[in-house]
Amino acid sequence: MRFIMMGSGGVGGYFGARLAAAGHGVGFVARGAHLAAMKTAGLRVTSPCGDVTVSPVVAAEDPAVLGAADVIFVAVKLGDLKDALGRIAPAVGPATTVISLQNGVEAEDRLVAAFGPGRVAGGVAYIAAAVEAPGTIRHIGTNQRIEIGTLPGGEAVPVAAIVAALAEAGIDAAAVADIRHAIWRKFVFLVALSATTTLTGRTIGVVRADPHARALFADLMAEAAAVGGARGIPLADDIVADRLALTDTLPEAMTSSMAHDAAAGRPLEADWLSGAVVRMGRETGVPTPANNAAVAILALRRDAGR
Repeated sequence: MRFIMMGSGGVGGYFGARLAAAGHGVGFVARGAHLAAMKTAGLRVTSPCGDVTVSPVVAAEDPAVLGAADVIFVAVKLGDLKDALGRIAPAVGPATTVISLQNGVEAEDRLVAAFGPGRVAGGVAYIAAAVEAPGTIRHIGTNQRIEIGTLPGGEAVPVAAIVAALAEAGIDAAAVADIRHAIWRKFVFLVALSATTTLTGRTIGVVRADPHARALFADLMAEAAAVGGARGIPLADDIVADRLALTDTLPEAMTSSMAHDAAAGRPLEADWLSGAVVRMGRETGVPTPANNAAVAILALRRDAGR
């Protein structure tokens, strides 16, 4: 299959490298020093699951020059999604499937609005990876999973074939029956992970060991889950306990992409994580005090960095 990774940071770079190493045609969309390094020295992934180097690399800043693709994985920051939709449009053919691997719970609706339900599938990515240096992706831990599922009106999307291609590349991949539920299940956890690691500037190992930070983690998740239920996405009654148990299994050094962005002075995705919980909570009448506080403090941090 031919893939385009719209965004070649930790998520897009890692999964794209695995697919390319397995023999699939992969076009990487990147920019700046990362793009330059990929073009001159290839793309290198360091991982407990096995290192891989892809060279030469098909990479460009403009996805239009990469030609049509069977699958386009969108892995840019949520604030860049509007721009990305216009840029990938020339590569979306009648048989192309577009899948978001982004954070949040709102990207799929925007993809469907742009390309129609017959060209979009839902996706969830579980991985801790980041650009360690231009042209190099560092993967922390062994989690590297993608879940894909059909959305209403997208029943003809070849989910099974896409999952098979991912699995053949050594990626833990699965087709799920209720992708909206899977997206929200990750969202509940990610809201808490992103807020706590960014607010404290500490790793998940430190956060989960501190009783106050752990309680905040649980409160952030409980509010997100309540909002999901109010929006027609019923999550398990024990989701907070279940996700806390998952947290206890994560690599101690793991943090979040938002914490990486904060440390580097880049824009934060808070508006689409805790900010989305607050906004949807207002719409549904669900109180969200912990996420309200997180949004307010993150905004102060953002403004201080200007």
